[in-house]
Amino acid sequence: MEILLASPRGYCAGVDRAIDVVTIALELYGAPVYVRHEIVHNRHVVESLRARGAIFVDELADVPRGAVVVFSAHGVSPAIRREAEERGLKAIDATCPLVTKVHLEALRFAKGGHQIVLIGHAGHAEVEGTMGEAPDSMVLVQNKDDVAKLEVKDPAKLAYLTQTTLSVDETTVIIDALKERFPEMRGPAREDICYATTNRQAAVKELAARCDLVLVVGSPTSSNSSRLREVAELCGATSYLVESVQDVDPAWLAGKRSIGVTAGASTPEHLVSELVAWLEAKGAAPAKDLVAVEETMFFHLPSDLAKDLESSGRAETILGESGRTLRTR
Repeated sequence: MEILLASPRGYCAGVDRAIDVVTIALELYGAPVYVRHEIVHNRHVVESLRARGAIFVDELADVPRGAVVVFSAHGVSPAIRREAEERGLKAIDATCPLVTKVHLEALRFAKGGHQIVLIGHAGHAEVEGTMGEAPDSMVLVQNKDDVAKLEVKDPAKLAYLTQTTLSVDETTVIIDALKERFPEMRGPAREDICYATTNRQAAVKELAARCDLVLVVGSPTSSNSSRLREVAELCGATSYLVESVQDVDPAWLAGKRSIGVTAGASTPEHLVSELVAWLEAKGAAPAKDLVAVEETMFFHLPSDLAKDLESSGRAETILGESGRTLRTR
């Protein structure tokens, strides 16, 4: 039995940055540091930060006046930013820059008088934040069927945007349906689905082509992790989403000659390593990487946090093993 490890897998630049933001804020300002919603959708990451002094809240009303609050990688609406300012909170924005790009596109289209069709999942934190940028100009579609039922004000003034963590293939189907029904519809200058989502889905397709079982390590609340499992299954491989090795049923391995392993963009690498070690202990050959694409993306710290860090005189000590610099652009 062989093990093939998808590359790239696990943390993307936006997740890496968001986790660093909370960790650095705890060191710089001291505990507690409040975080609105889960900083990323992974229970292990959240529990690790909670153990260091992070307090996760759903509403800003639960944050004491004057406290430090971090906005998650999924982004927030302008209404949340105003509320933080009104409450005198020190807000640090850990929104992924690629999500910020979608927010700016929403504002641009809305100011141009366009009605915006947002392709995404209802209730997802990223979708809520994006729709908050132009609530009077935006409508949500989740699938191709929604396109057929869509009612618009003016087909000549229509634009679409997408959540960054969707299935590339399924989103293409929805976009094609929109363009077929509304030929004049405009889109973003560059696609909204982030590089990490695209790369991880490309990698899992290669896994599925060579493996009869694919294990995706990630949280069930993680959109990009769920999409990885779906992509593997659509490519013909039996696939399961597991939070850790504890969720793996040994019966899944029966008769399998090749097992593929990947991880969602918010999954720590140690969870993958634990799974691989368990599989090797079950008799699998040493794991091999299956490289689909090389990733070099890196996002710098939010400017306000970087400035506070620099003025503290403790930057080198606090940054420590993160490998970050104080450059913000």
